[in-house]
Amino acid sequence: MKRKMFFLYTLVAVFFIASCTPHVEEEQRPKNIILMIGDGMSFAHIQAAMLASDNSANMEEFKHIGFIKTSSADAFVTDSGAAGTALATGVKTNSGVIGLDPDGNPVRSILQIADENGLSTALVASSAITHATPAPFIASQPHRGMGEAIALDFLSTDIDVFIGGGRNHFDNREDGRNLLEELEAKGYQIFYDMEEAKQITSGKLGVLVSPGSPPRYTEGRGDLLPDGTETAINIISQNPSGFFMMVEGSQIDWGAHANDIDYVVSEVLDFDRAVGRALEFAKQDGETLVIVTSDHDTGGMAIHDFDPETGEITAGWTTGGHTALIQPVLAWGPGADKFNGIYENTGVFDRMLEAYGFSKN
Repeated sequence: MKRKMFFLYTLVAVFFIASCTPHVEEEQRPKNIILMIGDGMSFAHIQAAMLASDNSANMEEFKHIGFIKTSSADAFVTDSGAAGTALATGVKTNSGVIGLDPDGNPVRSILQIADENGLSTALVASSAITHATPAPFIASQPHRGMGEAIALDFLSTDIDVFIGGGRNHFDNREDGRNLLEELEAKGYQIFYDMEEAKQITSGKLGVLVSPGSPPRYTEGRGDLLPDGTETAINIISQNPSGFFMMVEGSQIDWGAHANDIDYVVSEVLDFDRAVGRALEFAKQDGETLVIVTSDHDTGGMAIHDFDPETGEITAGWTTGGHTALIQPVLAWGPGADKFNGIYENTGVFDRMLEAYGFSKN
């Protein structure tokens, strides 16, 4: 009888302890990742845009925040080629290099790895799509200035959607090839206007809105970046296996190089509208990780004053070039907590790979 009572009490105790122990669910992995890079965008640039928009920026919704160190393999202050390569491939390389390690060996990008694992892929930029930051996600070339060689690398991939400028690198080439015709032969729908292209909802899509880089937002670029982001999502989200997409707010960097606060603010706000489109999808989808970061700081900007009556922001600058300031990483969605802390820029790639559950090799 005592043994039976002891067994009964033990059983009750086990059930009581089990009921009080928090249930640990299996870690949720994102099916989709949207990496959004504000080129040259640092803390002060984000704050200036928040001030200009009455503190209603979409980036304020992110709760997981980290910081990355941006130096390249051969320089304390990086350029966009090396910084883009670090974010895309998890490998630090020399300044100006695209998708190669310091010894000149090609390194695979997160976009290429995603494609190999059956995911759909996309690139969207407010610069030439062959520019220094988007290029390492799809190309491997010794120098960022080799736009025609970078464009040729698009023929060696299976990217689903690419949107930006840089048409001359595809159809006005020194070798006489028309890569746009070759892309159409591979099944791509090619457009030169975002208004027309955003009606496309399926298939492979290439949009090249200008011969070189598109104009700045205030000079007629329109909603290329937010509309391009939404259009790409509409197409690649149809893949049940998931997708990877990189979106670059390219011209934040150019405004900061010019030490032009109005240029910077208009470009950050445009980028933030694209962030809003990505967040809107992610909230509805529930399986999408959105990451917002920067490749480096440009301008060394600080906010000296703000007049809420006039909206005027007074800023100071330390340089017309880049700095080595650590850069913010904002994350939202499944796996977002992986991006907390301070780490090298290569850690963004590492954490994306881990979030997907993919192998680097």
